[in-house]
Amino acid sequence: MQIDLDEVLSLINNNGMDIQNRDKSQVRLKGVKDGFRVTLDPTLPIGFIEEELTRLFNQLQHLAFNSRVILDIGDTENHQEVVESLAIFLKNKYNVKSVSAPQREHDMIEDKPRKLDMSSTWHQHHTDALIIAGRVRSGQKINAKKHLVILGDVNPGSEIIAGGDILIMGNLGGTALAGQPDNEDAIILAIGFRPIQIQIGGIIAAGLPTSSAHALEFAHVENGGIVVEDYIKANPFGRLTWPVVR
Repeated sequence: MQIDLDEVLSLINNNGMDIQNRDKSQVRLKGVKDGFRVTLDPTLPIGFIEEELTRLFNQLQHLAFNSRVILDIGDTENHQEVVESLAIFLKNKYNVKSVSAPQREHDMIEDKPRKLDMSSTWHQHHTDALIIAGRVRSGQKINAKKHLVILGDVNPGSEIIAGGDILIMGNLGGTALAGQPDNEDAIILAIGFRPIQIQIGGIIAAGLPTSSAHALEFAHVENGGIVVEDYIKANPFGRLTWPVVR
């Protein structure tokens, strides 16, 4: 016999709710995609909530096993201990798979670009980067449509241009133009940072202080000018919570 889950839940929610003048809206159960949503008032005594959950889940029988339960208690931040306590109760007594609070609206807004990125960008992304191995010598000019990666030195007298970032796994001694023509979010990174001149977007810098040590440094735009920092210490992309395509 096929079980009509909506009919079962309707009977469960309304069965015995007049006992002790209980309000039907205090603890309610609803079926969702892969589990159940429980709506309740977190200010109720925890013992009463557990009694109501026991009544509801006992009638679910095997349907509760390995299900996902969402506890909708309204203000989750101020009642996190209620969620944690009821999660332990439901997992121990009914072997549910997981218990969580509903996803907050601003979290969903943050997750949307992540899901879009996961589904259609970085892990399926065909790179536009130009990767070159070897020394770029004086008089040579290299132009990349997007990002440019050079595995070697860039000698004085040479010029490298990119529509995006420039990453040099060696010494930068020539002229480097990143983010052309107008991308001021681009960076120029090199292990030995001693350029003649650099440009990011439309901002130009020359006569930059050089480092005697082979430190990983990068140039970026800040407050309308170009600054050079230690890449490891600055960790410019460390605050990103998810990989994004540049």
